[in-house]
Amino acid sequence: MKNNTHLPDDSALNVMDGIASSHDGMSATVRKRFVKKDRTIPVEELTEKISNGSRLHLAKGITLLESITPADKIAGQQVLLNLLPKTGNSIRIGITGVPGAGKSTFIEAFGLMLANAGHHVAVLAIDPSSTITGGSILGDKTRMEELARHPGAFIRPSPTAGTLGGVHKKSRETMLLCEAAGYDVILIETVGVGQSETVVRGMVDFFMLLVLTGAGDELQGMKKGIMELVDGIIVHKADGDNLKLAKKTVREYRQLLHFLQPASLGWTPTSLPVSSIKLTGLEEVWETVLAFKATMDTNTFWAERRQSQTKDWFRSMINDRLIDTFFAEPGRKEQVAELEQALLKGDITVAGAVERLFLG
Repeated sequence: MKNNTHLPDDSALNVMDGIASSHDGMSATVRKRFVKKDRTIPVEELTEKISNGSRLHLAKGITLLESITPADKIAGQQVLLNLLPKTGNSIRIGITGVPGAGKSTFIEAFGLMLANAGHHVAVLAIDPSSTITGGSILGDKTRMEELARHPGAFIRPSPTAGTLGGVHKKSRETMLLCEAAGYDVILIETVGVGQSETVVRGMVDFFMLLVLTGAGDELQGMKKGIMELVDGIIVHKADGDNLKLAKKTVREYRQLLHFLQPASLGWTPTSLPVSSIKLTGLEEVWETVLAFKATMDTNTFWAERRQSQTKDWFRSMINDRLIDTFFAEPGRKEQVAELEQALLKGDITVAGAVERLFLG
């Protein structure tokens, strides 16, 4: 019997010729398997849609950049290359903080204030990935529901995937795509606080630290390294009965910052009290960021920092590529595993094991 099934050129289903003749030879059975429609978007179209500010296509472009599929990697890099002339026109702000400081709450309040004022705000929320399963929470959209609904905002949660500093290795490229889509303020929320936050410092213009009130013990426990990276400290949850203590904490941080080497040439970091619930102090934070930019533009440090960050990114990508290439060689992973066992048994030194890897 003739099969009259019509299939469009971009068929959403794929007909498999699973024809099995019956024992009496009377008929044949055609099995049909439905598969997902190919929704691949041409590079030129994706570039244009992102350039025109489509949030949907911006998300698709970022997914393309994060893909590990060879074809996707090539397409993603071509999209990025096409859009490079439209990048670099945002203020990039890194936000970190001690556990419980309320980073997401602050980002939503701060982002809404900027979006309501006419800015286009992109939030790259870096979520912790499990070192065991590789899974991540990716709950920032649920924690920033109001901001996520705002037409002038875009929120993209990304897993850290074990990357040093809590920043996904594609976060820099994601940031560039957001800029090309017209977002003039990029907020990067990082995982926790620690020495590895230098990675974040290396990709933003202004770096702020969120802390809670009661600076005493906290100041003792705060690593000097992170304090020397910041351009501003936000004493969060400065409201209600906590307001008086918050102001005291602000003064203590300001005194401390005077004794530290500033992270940005010509700029003295400051501390500000903020309440994301009462919406107080948010405008002062933005005014501080703008004052910072004006100062950096005057002494050319803004442009010089970005150029330095681009070179550091390039070198970092070289290191990543060398490592990937090294472990991609046939038998390399097994060789490393064998040498690890030899190390544990005391049969070889670490330096000797490395020499054997490279010299054979």
